[in-house]
Amino acid sequence: MKAADMPEGPTVRRFYSIVSPFVSQYVVKVGGSTKQISLHDLKGKSFNSCQVHGKNLYLEFTISDTKAVGNASSGIDNAKEYTETREIQSSVIQATSKEQSGSSQDVGSAESHMSRWLRFHFGLYGSVRSNEFARAKQANKRGDWRDPTPRLILNFEAGGFLVFYNCRMAWCSSPASEPSCDVLSPEFDTERAVRALSSSRPVCFSLMDQKCFSGVGNIIKNEILFLAQIHPLSLGSALPIEKLHSLVHHALHFTSAWLSSKMKNEGLHYHIYMKEYCDKGHKVIKEKLGPDYGLKRLTWFCPNCQPQVKCYQTLPVSIL
Repeated sequence: MKAADMPEGPTVRRFYSIVSPFVSQYVVKVGGSTKQISLHDLKGKSFNSCQVHGKNLYLEFTISDTKAVGNASSGIDNAKEYTETREIQSSVIQATSKEQSGSSQDVGSAESHMSRWLRFHFGLYGSVRSNEFARAKQANKRGDWRDPTPRLILNFEAGGFLVFYNCRMAWCSSPASEPSCDVLSPEFDTERAVRALSSSRPVCFSLMDQKCFSGVGNIIKNEILFLAQIHPLSLGSALPIEKLHSLVHHALHFTSAWLSSKMKNEGLHYHIYMKEYCDKGHKVIKEKLGPDYGLKRLTWFCPNCQPQVKCYQTLPVSIL
């Protein structure tokens, strides 16, 4: 069974590069299957800016000039022509368009100066596509070759469109950010990260804490623990300070290298993630690890390359 993980910091930064070319354009048509927001709230808005913080993507929208939207009818026709070639996607657009028909775009003078941010958090296989729809790569459990259903489709005045898959959306007044905790931010605080790791809990738990290591996910966690030669259940308080600094160094280097590969559309070599044997040929162990109060995630580690420290504590885990 193939494991799947949610998009991590480098992947969401790649999503940013996909959506950013649409900044300063008007949204002329909206579709999608989401029930988390009202699709009508996006129609006629201006897409002003976008930001990434950790694993979250933020898009800013403001009230646009309805005259400018009216002059962009060609953009609607171009996107519609494309989407109608795809039965599933076009049916979604048609359904949502019916819900929006007859609705006025009147807004109060106070609202006309407001901007709102739409936060995206991506689930398993979550993605963003520009001017294309995702195609099924394999049959589902029922044997159907059904294409993924878009959660949100944004058609813009110039004729292009964005498609969002498997994501949660919510409106917010401003992006929630703390650059000192974001592993891909120039403002990342390495000393603060080392202090967070030095607590008396397993380092694999600390690495997944988004308040300390925003953007780090399960893949990054597995890889950097192997690169630093640290057992995932080693207590941070029992590790030498040099080891903790090494782990933070690998976190920054690995995420930067992964982002660089993403931007070049290149693959990235995994040392331990989803491997049966490590780079040195040792048998890899796969376990579900996580705190009692939180999610337990699949963890791959090599008992030879990542030995347990002397004061290692036995914690309840389920071995697959």
